[in-house]
Amino acid sequence: MVLPQVVSRDQWLTARRELLAREEQLSRQHAAVAAARRRLPMVRIEKDYVFEGERGRATLPELFEGCRQLIVFHFMFDPAWDEACPSCSAFSGRLHPGPLAAMRARDTAFVAVSRASLAKLKASRGWQRWHFPWYSSFGSDFNYDFHVTLDERVAPVMYNFESKEEILAAGSPIELVVSEIPVEIVGLSCFIQDNGSVFHTYSTYDRGVEELSQADSLLELTALGGQT
Repeated sequence: MVLPQVVSRDQWLTARRELLAREEQLSRQHAAVAAARRRLPMVRIEKDYVFEGERGRATLPELFEGCRQLIVFHFMFDPAWDEACPSCSAFSGRLHPGPLAAMRARDTAFVAVSRASLAKLKASRGWQRWHFPWYSSFGSDFNYDFHVTLDERVAPVMYNFESKEEILAAGSPIELVVSEIPVEIVGLSCFIQDNGSVFHTYSTYDRGVEELSQADSLLELTALGGQT
């Protein structure tokens, strides 16, 4: 392992001040992006999705469990797989009761949704370890409508907000969008309830999920941000 260069205290201070200026610039940019995220328009959910969980069948509004906001973790688990995605399982293991309670205190529920059957979810090694509800969307359009299951036999393929046609036209085909078998994508989607309706406010996929494991980071994705 290569260690940093050894310098004098004055040289270190100069370098640290230069880095601080970059950190402050990044912080301002992060705040501006977070503000823009909260201003992102939202889409009314018109379809009646039904999920299956430990307490039976549930609609999308019921996943909120009385909260105003809902974050759905699109947990990769194809119905044909014997086990859930290892990376999704690792992410789930970092979501401890404390951060989840902090989100709920700010009127935001958190659930996981997978396409595998409820029986497979219950048989998974993680079923008893996760501190949040885990629902099956098996048999519904939910995964396809939110582009976390790519299968053009069921729905037009869209990856990271670009259609298959746009991706191919760009000349850099992604294996995920040309696959002949269904492909599962990890993601997070945010919803808000207002006047009896549910709205989709935000989604992020793949690398957009990787750095998110704490309540404050997750809340920053929602329409209300960290507001109480």
